[in-house]
Amino acid sequence: MFEKEEFREELLGYFDEFKRVVTTEDNEWVVKGFIDVYKNIYTISIDTKVISKIIELMIFPSILQFASENNYKVLPAQHQNHYPDITFITEDNEKIAVDLKSTYYKNRTSVNGFTLGSFTGYFRNRSSTKNILFPYEEYSAHYVLGVVYRRTEQEVDEYKKYTIDDLRSISSVANDFTFLLQEKWKLATDKPGSGNTKNIGSVKKINELVNGLGPFSTRGEKVFDDYWMNYLTNDMARMLDSTPPYTNLREYDLWVQNLKD
Repeated sequence: MFEKEEFREELLGYFDEFKRVVTTEDNEWVVKGFIDVYKNIYTISIDTKVISKIIELMIFPSILQFASENNYKVLPAQHQNHYPDITFITEDNEKIAVDLKSTYYKNRTSVNGFTLGSFTGYFRNRSSTKNILFPYEEYSAHYVLGVVYRRTEQEVDEYKKYTIDDLRSISSVANDFTFLLQEKWKLATDKPGSGNTKNIGSVKKINELVNGLGPFSTRGEKVFDDYWMNYLTNDMARMLDSTPPYTNLREYDLWVQNLKD
């Protein structure tokens, strides 16, 4: 029988290995740049998508090792932007979704935040297989494996070419790494993610991320599901000739109460 907390504790046990793979002893990113066949090294920009993808590639062998040692079958996403990044399947055919997310510190206590996946599409139609490996309803748990890093304060010349002999002198574009693992609903806030996307936003305090202390953490996963399955952006509401029923948890509570009355 699948136990959420047992799975989480097992994966948390690999965090030291993740950190060993990704960072030096002084918590600098081990990646210095890209190398060509002539042994020239080109520095990496601080583009978050680039950093995120490289980190994902670096820790994936350790994830495969975790799966093997704990008798999980592991299936990566078959297409870019499909959910989740990794599906674990237990011997009893329980499915666990793990999305890999990374973000950077904005100051000592806050980060730029994650986007936690769509609140439309497969999230609402939970038997759908569009943009998701298995229907959402078939997953026993939805986790976020998060990586938070600090962007270097040193200026990085993205156009400078280095050689192997320069390797140690090249500044890492990221350092001070923190890893976290929480169920998605515990990290979610009551606002969409950045921009005009239909994605769930996360809390941004590092303490809330590491400890899973988002506003739904005291209300439960069912409230999280109901809130986001019924949430409407202004554009979504206009298409229905309506207005959003709520824009935050306080208004949601009133909306639920009105439905009961």
